[in-house]
Amino acid sequence: MPKPTKGARLGGGAAHERLILANLASALFINKSIKTTETKAKRLRPVAERLVTFGKRGDLAARRRALSILRNKEAVHVLFTEIAPLVAEREGGYTRITKIGFRKGDNAPMAAIELVLDPVTPKTAAAPKAEEAPAAVAEDEVEVTEAPAEETEATGDDVAQPLEDGSAPEGFDVKGKNATKKFYAPGDSGYAQVKADVYFRSAEAAEAAGFAN
Repeated sequence: MPKPTKGARLGGGAAHERLILANLASALFINKSIKTTETKAKRLRPVAERLVTFGKRGDLAARRRALSILRNKEAVHVLFTEIAPLVAEREGGYTRITKIGFRKGDNAPMAAIELVLDPVTPKTAAAPKAEEAPAAVAEDEVEVTEAPAEETEATGDDVAQPLEDGSAPEGFDVKGKNATKKFYAPGDSGYAQVKADVYFRSAEAAEAAGFAN
């Protein structure tokens, strides 16, 4: 005997199994619900759902294929004229199996298998969630750029501006840089290379003006 491909075989052989499933499917289509063992219900489900798919197709070829499997004209008629229109909008899951306990005597697990003929409510596309508005801002966002600090010119009797040629006034030997707020006295490293923005009479005058060495 050939080995079954899916689970235990029903009946004594493959032909017997096909007849059992055909009879169960015919009873299911005519009565809309039947009670059988859990094993038979699970084996019947794919057969019944495939036949319902033939019924939804509704053409002559599909009717002939269903008749070749069921061998019951009444079941085929009910399948194509009553069941197929009720499941036209359903895209699968035409049967439902419900466990109902154990059979008295051999304690076999029993189940009820029924057709799912409830109307299908079309799924509404979920509305996209509105993007959460950013927190309200009291003032409009304005790009703020820090203005460069204005160079303050030191004034006083001990402070003098460079002459037109950039040289130091007489008596003002200490050089100052406004950008760095540093002063350079004669003898300091780099004194000769510094181009002064302001001149001071002494280092004390530079420090009083806020410059550092």
